[in-house]
Amino acid sequence: MLKENLSTTQKLTLSALVMALYVVVMFFTQSFAFGQYQVRIATAIYAMAGLYPFLILPLALANLLSNLVMGGLGPLDMIGGFCVGLLTTTLIVLVKKYNLSNLLITLIITIVPGMGVPIWLSYLLHIPYGILAFSLVIGQIIPGIVGSILVTALEKRAYGATDWKESHSDAE
Repeated sequence: MLKENLSTTQKLTLSALVMALYVVVMFFTQSFAFGQYQVRIATAIYAMAGLYPFLILPLALANLLSNLVMGGLGPLDMIGGFCVGLLTTTLIVLVKKYNLSNLLITLIITIVPGMGVPIWLSYLLHIPYGILAFSLVIGQIIPGIVGSILVTALEKRAYGATDWKESHSDAE
């Protein structure tokens, strides 16, 4: 996690900016974010919780808000998306807390939404869970990779390339 201490005002500001970024990315990518493969580039932003754990709740709320604004499938979809957002970001925070490899972020962003969202979408869309889960996991591969790259790049920038390499040599 980044070692800087942020004030409450800074945390609220960063939370609002990240939520807005999530919703804006969803808006501009909704043509393929809600399709059969649901390539939700915005879920790559979940990785930011690994650097700023206070973003767990704001990112889950951003998911709920984007489902509300962009025509999700009703309350079940909004609440489910919120819960999947909470679980995904919490697992990412744990990866960073225990200094595990950033590659796990890729797996978390790919698997948790990919396997979690079909739990209710299969019911709402009348599509078998396995088929829907397969297509959603495929769609989440790109956001998973982007999330891992995002965290790695931000860590390198925050710590400097040399310090980052030294601090991550034990995790790999």
